[in-house]
Amino acid sequence: MQHNDYQLLARENSAPVKMWTNGVPVESEAREQLLKTAKMPFIFKHLAVMPDVHLGKGSTIGSVIPTKGAIIPAAVGVDIGCGMIAVRTSLTASDLPDNLSGLRSAIEHAVPHGRTSARGQRDKGAWNRAPQEVDAHWAHLAPRFKRITDKYPNLLKTNNYQHLGTLGTGNHFIEVCLDEQQRVWVMLHSGSRGVGNAIGTHFIALAQKDMQRHIANLPDRDLAYFEEGSKHYADYIEAVEWAQDFARHNREVMMSRVLAALSQVIKKPFMTQQEAVNCHHNYVQKERHFGEDVLVTRKGAVSAQKGQMGIIPGSMGAKSFIVRGLGNEESFCSCSHGAGRTMSRTAAKKRFTVEDQIRATAHVECRKDSDVIDEIPMAYKDIDAVMAAQASLVEVVHTLRQVVCVKG
Repeated sequence: MQHNDYQLLARENSAPVKMWTNGVPVESEAREQLLKTAKMPFIFKHLAVMPDVHLGKGSTIGSVIPTKGAIIPAAVGVDIGCGMIAVRTSLTASDLPDNLSGLRSAIEHAVPHGRTSARGQRDKGAWNRAPQEVDAHWAHLAPRFKRITDKYPNLLKTNNYQHLGTLGTGNHFIEVCLDEQQRVWVMLHSGSRGVGNAIGTHFIALAQKDMQRHIANLPDRDLAYFEEGSKHYADYIEAVEWAQDFARHNREVMMSRVLAALSQVIKKPFMTQQEAVNCHHNYVQKERHFGEDVLVTRKGAVSAQKGQMGIIPGSMGAKSFIVRGLGNEESFCSCSHGAGRTMSRTAAKKRFTVEDQIRATAHVECRKDSDVIDEIPMAYKDIDAVMAAQASLVEVVHTLRQVVCVKG
């Protein structure tokens, strides 16, 4: 069913699902998964679905889940507070060196990325000795972390302090981009790293354990939830808010280190115009909608309140957008968090070759080896179609194309 700009998916005994997906393919499994979430009795009004929607664990990525009186930890997921930060500099394209590989190396040197999973080896994705600025940011986080770990001591044995200011793997990246006026931007994507993953995993398991007697009645065991007023509900809210703050600090530390690397390579002094945007796209927070206070879980979606700035990245090799929210209430003031995958990582690795990757990223200084094939641009939806589908949610302020991309 068409509604000016969204499609309505409705089924008996479930909340309506409003989808901003005109002109964008949506897999049938994702539709089924959305309807399962919409069945939960505490959904407020309707689910809002963004054009980058695709199948996720527990709940669909690219969905906005407003709830009253309950929270679903698996809907928030394990990359709690994952999101983007972008800063415009006073540099222009002509200030960049002709060969960008030195700049890429300087960034790779400044920020730990990737991971070493072999036992007994030092993890290259964590700090060996963290620099002072990590300590300054950790000082803001440490007291609340102690309160959480006093209750849940198993969360102490995680990568927390040593992951602050590190990138990680998968779709996390650091990019140097140019906008439509050839101005240089730095943009990066990461979340709450090892400690956020541990918090998410721990509370998802806890919710399933708390609901053991009822789990068979859930549409999906990953929809296990905490009810407001329960002990674990309050503990989860506290831990999730902390992980979201960790993610924001993590991006700030990396950004300052990347800008320092940029100034080592480019001798010309530059300033940063604080058009900086630091936004989550996997998180939950209390908001007011339709005159009521509700919890809004954005799983792969960005807040787009009227006038609020946001970031919608494409894939490596495609363009990205700095946007301004239009405050569309029907979407709970949200927009997409990227292009959205059209195929799984495994499928992409089977289908494409290193040669395909080299061709698709010819204009970008980046890794072009077999380990990053799952991030090939062709594994993602067409970002232009995604942007067209959400014209009533955001307006584009800047269009960026990357010239350097660092992946974990």
